[in-house]
Amino acid sequence: MDRAGLTQQLEALHPDSFGWAMACCDWRREEAEDVLHDVYVMVLEGNARFGGRSTLRTWIFGVIRRTAASRRRREWLHAVLRLQVGRPEAPPTPDENAVAQDRLARTRDAMCRLSARQREVLHLVFYHETTIEEAATIMKVSTGSARTHYHRGKVRMASLLSEDRP
Repeated sequence: MDRAGLTQQLEALHPDSFGWAMACCDWRREEAEDVLHDVYVMVLEGNARFGGRSTLRTWIFGVIRRTAASRRRREWLHAVLRLQVGRPEAPPTPDENAVAQDRLARTRDAMCRLSARQREVLHLVFYHETTIEEAATIMKVSTGSARTHYHRGKVRMASLLSEDRP
């Protein structure tokens, strides 16, 4: 499909696409506009390509959903990091420092106890903000394999972090 044809079809789908973006963004108009803009840029620049395995509408809705989910994950991670990294009003107490250092050490230890693939996919998704599909491409494994390693890695991390220390 040529760019002019793609642009024309995207324009025809715009009202439905915007409605879906609103739903994916919890009805926050500005966020939905940003997500839809990002999707259109990805599509028109060729970073997201329609392969013809479904209808254009189904495909574009999938791209919108993944883009909105990625944006939410990125915003959540930044909010968490701001809470952890932001300077508190008062300097942390020695006990608070000890707890933070212990938590960091336990997290590092748990990551080291994962399989290499689980560690890689979790690192790519959480620290580099890639999608699982992008992580799969980077790792040169199938998307299904990356999803499996991602799920098992999260379950294993939760288990390791919830274990009582000796």
